[in-house]
Amino acid sequence: MAEPITVEVVYALQDRQELVALKLPAGATAREAIERSGLPEKFPEIDLEKHKLGVFAKLVKPDTPLRDRDRVEIYRPLIADPKEVRKQRAAEGKAMKKGAGEAEAS
Repeated sequence: MAEPITVEVVYALQDRQELVALKLPAGATAREAIERSGLPEKFPEIDLEKHKLGVFAKLVKPDTPLRDRDRVEIYRPLIADPKEVRKQRAAEGKAMKKGAGEAEAS
């Protein structure tokens, strides 16, 4: 019989993170680890159909088998598209630079 594996499941919120260490049977999947962690009960907003999952920052599917010492990460959906935010900041910077060199007439 295969030795059990030790994994961590982590869910990061804006102001803190929850980390749960588990011992699971060899061959357990990311989904099984999350379900056994108790995090979906503690944070009902976790939806494995919507949230992306990763193991050490690499995206994985819920049925991905885990290895000993893996860290399963539950990613929250982005509130804003990072590309769009950068575009807005760049546009605001250009608008500020246009008026920055003009001196007031006295």
